[in-house]
This record gives sequence, structure tokens and C-alpha cells, in this order.
Amino acid sequence: MATRITSDCINCGACEPQCPNKAISAGEDIFVINPDLCTECVGFRDNEACQAICPVECCLPDPDRRETEEQLAAKALRLHPDDPALAERIASGTFPSRFRKRLKK
Repeated sequence: MATRITSDCINCGACEPQCPNKAISAGEDIFVINPDLCTECVGFRDNEACQAICPVECCLPDPDRRETEEQLAAKALRLHPDDPALAERIASGTFPSRFRKRLKK
């Protein structure tokens, strides 16, 4: 499930540099997330970086774009084909993911 930015965005830009996929950019009035580039930080962090940094909590899951951990990991590999460390983490199953964080609770 890609993350989206709601209209509550205050256009602070804190989220943009946090995204490992460069999926976040300035829109006309608020920042936006390109769902084709969003991996919910799977492979890089155990949470969505944009959600963690957002001061108004407007980075939320997009219910219209549901993706599994496996789909998001595959997308991360496609987006970062020259990242051997990411490839190794995903191949070995030791990659960070919000899905795994929830399982530990």
C-alpha cells in the first residue's frame, strides 16, 4: 500500500529528503507521493520515514493502493538495481519493513 499525503499537509517539506526512493515532491499546494516509487520504505526502514518525520501526521496509507511486503520489496529492487546491500538484505530476508515491526508486537 503506497503512502499518500493528505490535504492536511502544511507544505513544510520535512518528508521529501527522508524518502529513499525520491517518491516525494512538491505539488501545487502540498507535497505529493508518486505511488509508483513508494515502497513504504520496505528494505530501508522499519517504518515509513515520511510518517515518522511529519509534524501534522498527514502521511497515511493509501487504501486504494494495497501492496504486500513482497511486492514492495520487489519494487525496491527495481528502483535500486545498483544497490548490492539492499539486494542482499532482501535475498536473505533480513530487510527492515513495517510489516515485520507489527509482527513483533
